[in-house]
Amino acid sequence: MSKAVTIYGIPNCDTVRKAVKWLEANDIKHEFVDYRKNPLPRKEIESWDKAIGWETFLNKRSTAWKPLDQSVKDNIDRDSALDLMLEKVTLIKRPVLVLKDGSNIDVHLSFKPEQYQAIFN
Repeated sequence: MSKAVTIYGIPNCDTVRKAVKWLEANDIKHEFVDYRKNPLPRKEIESWDKAIGWETFLNKRSTAWKPLDQSVKDNIDRDSALDLMLEKVTLIKRPVLVLKDGSNIDVHLSFKPEQYQAIFN
């Protein structure tokens, strides 16, 4: 069985655009999901949490993080973080590259050409 490749992000993000362009240039069939227009199901980010941990993909440098009430930031835990990321998708680091092979899932964040080269070799 071949791996299903999905890249999640927002289309106006430079890093997301570079990642998609790299996949296309390397003839890697993929699906792009704009999670601003297509809300993520909670089970999707729960699978990312299981694979890499919510702390890894919560973007505390996001402009959506800064205005949050300090008590929210101080008391962040798995459930509140997942809820926040579903509500404010820009709190998710991007792009999120997901490779699924049956029940196996690999999740990768960000984009560097050498990183993607290693993933797809």
